[in-house]
Amino acid sequence: MAHLPLTILARQAYIEDELKASAETKKKIAETCTDVIVKAVDLLIRTLNGGGKILLCGNGGSAADAQHLAAELVIRMDPSIKRPGIPAVALSTDTSVLTAGANDIGYDNVFARSVEALGRKGDALIVISTSGNSENINRALAQARSAGMATIGLLGKDGGTTRGLVDVAIVVPSYSTQRIQEGHITIGHILCGMIEREMYS
Repeated sequence: MAHLPLTILARQAYIEDELKASAETKKKIAETCTDVIVKAVDLLIRTLNGGGKILLCGNGGSAADAQHLAAELVIRMDPSIKRPGIPAVALSTDTSVLTAGANDIGYDNVFARSVEALGRKGDALIVISTSGNSENINRALAQARSAGMATIGLLGKDGGTTRGLVDVAIVVPSYSTQRIQEGHITIGHILCGMIEREMYS
C-alpha cells in the first residue's frame, strides 16, 4: 500500500528539526573541539612548510569528504587569496587501485597500500571515519606511523579504535551519522581556510 505524503506542516517541521539538530551539533563542536582543530592546523602547516604533502582517506560519504577537501587544498577555498596549489591526494579516487586492491590484497589493505606507495616521512595523513572502527583506516594509520607520517582523525561517536591511533583526534560530539558527516565537512573547510590564511594571506 502506498504511503500518503507528509503534510506541508509536517515537512516543514521535519526540515526545521534537521536544521536545528545540525546547528546544535556545530555549536557543540565550537564548545569542545576548537583546541584540537588548532593542533591539526599547526600539524598541517608544519607538514607543508617542511615540503610534505597531505593524503586523505575514508569510506563511503567520508571518501567523498576526503575528495572534497583534497580539491579545496589543490585548487583553493578563498578566491581572494592568491596562492599555489597545496599538495593533497584523496586515496579513494582511483577506482583501478581500489578495485585491484580489494580483489588482490583485500579491502582492509587498500588504503595502507596507497600510503605505502605514496606516503613519505614528513607527510600527513587525514583519515575520516564516522565510527572510528574501520579496519582499512586503522591499517592505513599503522602504515603511516611506520613511514614517519603525522596523522589526523576526523571522527565521531566516541572516536572508536581510531582515536588512539592518530596524533590529533577531532571527534564530532554526536552519534548521528549525518550530523557527524556535516561536522566533518565543516571542520575540513575550517582546516583548509586556516591553512590558506596563515600561509598565504
